[in-house]
Parts: sequence; C-alpha cells; structure tokens
Amino acid sequence: MTAPGPSIPDFCAGSETQIAFRGGTVGIADLARQAEDAARALSRLGVGRGDRIALWLPNCPEWFTLFVAAARIGAIAVMVNTRYRSAEVADIVGRSGAKALFLSPGFRGIDFPAILDGVDPGDCDSLKALVSVFPAGGDGSAARLGAVAALRFDEFLGLADSGPDPTQPVADDLSEAGVAIFTTSGTTDKPKFVLHSQQSVTRHALDVIRAFAMTEDASPLLQNLPLCGVFGFCFAMAAIAADRPMLLEESFSAKASFEAVRDRRITHLIATDDMLHAMLDFDTDRTALRSLRMAGFAAFNGDPGALMDRCEAHGVPLVGLYGMSEVMALFAAQPPDAPREQRIMGAGIPVCPETVVRVRDPASGALLGTGETGALEIRTPNRMLGYFGNPEATADAIGDEGFLRTGDAGYLDDAGFVFLARMGDALRLGGFLVAPEEIMARIDELPQVAASQVVGVTAGGKPRCAAFVIPAAGATVAEAAVIDHCRAGLAGYKAPVAVWEIEEFPTTPSPNGTKVQRRKLQELARQRLDTMARAGC
Repeated sequence: MTAPGPSIPDFCAGSETQIAFRGGTVGIADLARQAEDAARALSRLGVGRGDRIALWLPNCPEWFTLFVAAARIGAIAVMVNTRYRSAEVADIVGRSGAKALFLSPGFRGIDFPAILDGVDPGDCDSLKALVSVFPAGGDGSAARLGAVAALRFDEFLGLADSGPDPTQPVADDLSEAGVAIFTTSGTTDKPKFVLHSQQSVTRHALDVIRAFAMTEDASPLLQNLPLCGVFGFCFAMAAIAADRPMLLEESFSAKASFEAVRDRRITHLIATDDMLHAMLDFDTDRTALRSLRMAGFAAFNGDPGALMDRCEAHGVPLVGLYGMSEVMALFAAQPPDAPREQRIMGAGIPVCPETVVRVRDPASGALLGTGETGALEIRTPNRMLGYFGNPEATADAIGDEGFLRTGDAGYLDDAGFVFLARMGDALRLGGFLVAPEEIMARIDELPQVAASQVVGVTAGGKPRCAAFVIPAAGATVAEAAVIDHCRAGLAGYKAPVAVWEIEEFPTTPSPNGTKVQRRKLQELARQRLDTMARAGC
C-alpha cells in the first residue's frame, strides 16, 4: 500500500528542485523558508486553518511561496485563472469566501485594475486584503477593490514583523487538511470547487514520478502550463517530488518551449494538442525534439490522429493521458512503447497502483466487463476531499465504496481503461454509446475540412448526430460528401443527419487552454433542424 503523502511544507522543504525564472534561479526549499514570513503575514490578515486565499497569478516563484504559506497554517489556496474577468473573479472569490486575493497587474498587459472595477465589493465581502505581486519588476502600484486594504507584495511580507507573532501552532498533522481548490469548467452551471488535501497532492506527485520514470534523468522539466490548472499544477508537483530542475515560463510561448527542449535536452513534456502543434512548427529539420522520452498530451481541439502523425515524423513519443480535477491530472497514461493505436487514446494505466476503475451501464446500472462502453467510476487514494461548500454535489459524485462517478464514458481494456468522451458529450446512437471524436476524425480526413465538431440531436424522433465544419482555406464543404464519407467508413447510424459550415466554433477559456462549447453548438443544431422542419426540408 502506498504510504500517505507528506504535508506540503515538508514536501517542498525537502526538495532539491531549482526553479529557473526570468534569468534567475531559486530553490523550492528556499521558497518554502520564505513562506514562513508569508504565513505570518497571512495570519495577521486573519487567515487561519480552513480559511481561503485566492491566487489570481501567472506562473512565478511567488506562487509557490504563497501556496506553501497557506499550507503551513492549514489554509486553502483557491486557483483563479488569469483569463478570468470581473464576473468570474467575483463569483470565485465570493463563493469561496477568500480573505486575500493575490494578483499580478503587470502580467501580459492585462488591465487587472479595470477588471476589478467591474467587481462589486459587496460580492466579495469576505476579502480583507488585495495584494499586488510583481515578480521581477512592475511599477509597484497596488490594484484596488472598494475599501479592501490594498498592499504591494513587499508591504504584505512586512506584516510578518509588525508585532507579536499571531500564528497559532497547529497540534495535529496538517497532511490531511484541505490545501487547494480547483474550479471545474462550469459549462452547464457555476463552477464547482474541487478541494484536495495536502497528502493527496504530494502522494499523487510521488505516484507520477514513479509511473513516468521521472527520477532517471537530471535534465530540467519545462513548466509552461499554468499553475492555476490541475494539468500544470500536477506536473510542477512532480518536478518537486523528482528533485528535477524546473524551467518556469510565465505563460506559454511555442518558440521558448521549443528552444528549451532543444537546448536543455528535456526528456518529459506535457502539453495540450494545440501547444504541441505550435512547437512542432519550429522543428523544421525534425530532429530538435528527439530528446523527449515521453510527450503526454490532452486533446482539447483538433484531430489527435493528425497530431500523432506529426509527432512520429519528428521522433516525439506521444502518449495519451487522462485526468480530471477530482482525481488529479496525469492520473493515467498510455505506455510510451505501446502500439500507435493505443497511445493515441486517452487514459491507459493509472499511476497509483491502488486505483480501481470500473464501468457501469448508465441505463441499467449494471457493472460492465472488458470492452463494454459505459460510465467510468474511479476509486483512488488521491481523490478529492469533495466539492467545497457543496455537500449535495459531493454526495452525488461519490457513491458506494468511495467510487467517484466521473461523468466520463469509456471502457476497460487489457492495459487499463480508455476514456472516450464526457457522458454529456457521448452520443447514444443505434443503441450504443459513441464518442463524437470518432466521427470527427472521419470527417477531418476530407481535405476540404479544416476542423469539425459533432453533437447529438433528435431527428425523425430518433437520436442522431449533426456536424459543424470549418472549411479549409478557399474550400467549400458539401454536406452530401461528408455524409457519404462517414457512411463509407463508419456504421450507418454514425453518419450525421446534417452538416453545416461555420466560421469558428464557440469557445471558452480554461486553465489548460481553450475548449469548444459543444452545448452551444448543440443548441444551434436544434434551432437549424427546427427551421428545416418548419420549411418542410
């Protein structure tokens, strides 16, 4: 049985990881020591065990200082995406009850003060302080929100020495205390707050480095995904667990990431599909990325088959990953030496050997065997504590014997399990669950199609699918050609009942990249089919 993970302060204080950022280097252990002052400063603001602070920050060393500081006093860090704007920030800060909000107004020229001007201070009445963090520069001015105390980061740290230490010693072990809140995507409702404990974070990091053989090399690990998202967060924790140097990028740059892999001989990389495509564009001689022993990817946009083809041509060993905020990113991965058709699939072998995955028929409730598609359920020691402030949602998500109902469709195979689609996105066609990605991959084979999306609809009283396509430059897409191509290579019930050209797909930002809003496309498809029905088409 895997030993419980250590507390976050012990985990970081014992690490030899050196973080390279903006031309300088700092040790994670040094940041853990600096966090002692930040912890005292938080205590002076009235932040204690179980209280929340919000980190609305880009990647920077100060992020680690604040995260460890919160953990030292048993507080919880709420991750806030820098892409979020007034309504989203007000909702997350307000519902979480955060007592301090940390931001970096100089980041990428974003007008954070203007965003805060759109926030009603009454919606964030728990806030005691707004702290402007300026990693390696900045004009020093503090952003403001109503009458909330506004501090520069140096002023915040100065609170640590202003009078007697208010920090109360915690008698019991903090490893089981909540430490991090990640927000779900919130495509159909307000985002839920996924709460993880200190030991679930650290134990998962230790599982990741063992499963990915990350301690067998001393080259740096490239941290170019945002720390506010579980994808980037888990990779950063793995770097700390592995004592590997970390190249910390404030935000993703395809050129900088490509050069880092080429020049530093990086062995492990995780990225979204669009990030990998952008990096491959710089590899003109198809040799610069061959130091990679594993490139794990999440397919948020586009055809994973096309990405696999490009990676193989460049000598990049691409493997599919699986994860979600509730059980951590990098939860499972395909083996790098597996056949192509297996490596392209999401999921694979769970990194934690104590994990149990099962599949349930969503209609009958019966558990299914290998190869049968249904709803994925997961039991793992690294599961979330629950949805913060939402016991009803927690009870709905965590069923008998501690299994998490993931809301994902998939099946068990000989290697582990395979993720197909979100249950809400999975299509029930011809009596079978069908992943829309399967149909999209077939449509994307047509040279006149640049990209496609497939959604479920009802036509003629039966469940069918419809497709939206973005034409390739200078091309037009004939509906009949798409339908015929699908029928020629797929079961008849998988062919779309209608195909429409569209200039762009509706999207929403997430910490890990931009995601297509299929719900909006589904509603648009319904409207168009209704119009066609009224017109007698």
